[in-house]
Amino acid sequence: MARASARHILVKTEGECNDLKSEIANGAHFSDLAEKYSLCPSGKQGGELGEFGPGQMVKEFDTVVFSAPVGEVQGPVKTQFGYHLVEVTAREE
Repeated sequence: MARASARHILVKTEGECNDLKSEIANGAHFSDLAEKYSLCPSGKQGGELGEFGPGQMVKEFDTVVFSAPVGEVQGPVKTQFGYHLVEVTAREE
């Protein structure tokens, strides 16, 4: 069964998400921004969500985690919780 590890940053607006994505593209560290801005408790761990399988996260999040290239920041990804930047850190098919 497929397994993945990912980290994310959760914010309220698409604009905030795009701003943070630009900061990462310009050299900011994902984990630092997660600690500072993420609304998710995982932000305290740099946004790390650990390892999980398909169906354990909300559909929109799951789709990205199990299809996006490893190591590339994806988003904004809209869910009922807000807007996410997602980085798949590892995946086994």
